[in-house]
Amino acid sequence: MLDFGSPPALQPLARIVDDDETVRRSTVFNLRMAGIESIAFESAEEFLERDDNRRPGVLILDVRMPGMSGLELQDELLRRGNDLPILFLTGHGDVAMAVMALKKGAADFCEKPVDPAQLREKVRRLSEAHIETRREAFRIRMMKGAFETLTDREKEVIRCVADDRLNKVIAFDLGIQEHTVKIHRANACRKLGVRSALEAHEFLRQIGELLPEAEKPSE
Repeated sequence: MLDFGSPPALQPLARIVDDDETVRRSTVFNLRMAGIESIAFESAEEFLERDDNRRPGVLILDVRMPGMSGLELQDELLRRGNDLPILFLTGHGDVAMAVMALKKGAADFCEKPVDPAQLREKVRRLSEAHIETRREAFRIRMMKGAFETLTDREKEVIRCVADDRLNKVIAFDLGIQEHTVKIHRANACRKLGVRSALEAHEFLRQIGELLPEAEKPSE
């Protein structure tokens, strides 16, 4: 199967959103001393206006802030389809809110005052996981793009190939000549970079294009 590559390499960035200037400064200093590039925002609104979502990394987010709260920012990012992992910072009494945030997809949380070593470890772990998530999403997009270069007939044939059907069976099922099936099969396999029925099945499985059970011919 072809290697559909990775997105352009972008250095991960830790974003800190907290209305407390002391927390912002100390968190940025802690991360930068460990070689982790970071930037701070004093409000959720500023983050939404200025952040470059193209860069992978992590969002370190305070729960309670004037204006838009951390939980409200999480909801807005979910609405926008933003995949940035969120690490919540919670004060005393905010653990219940953190649990609620986790249920909605937040990656983790730390209680204030944050242990510097623990924060660095979590930021590194979440950033690495986010980079891998972006790579996988890019690979799937490239695979879907390759699939869309197929003609409608080639798509029909490669779905049948992925179902491990013989050329003559595919020809009968689609009402075309066997030599026509061979041509479409060869073209589809070349475009997708697959060499066997097994590889075709795995390719279509990954992009959600397998033939539904209801459309398969009965034995």
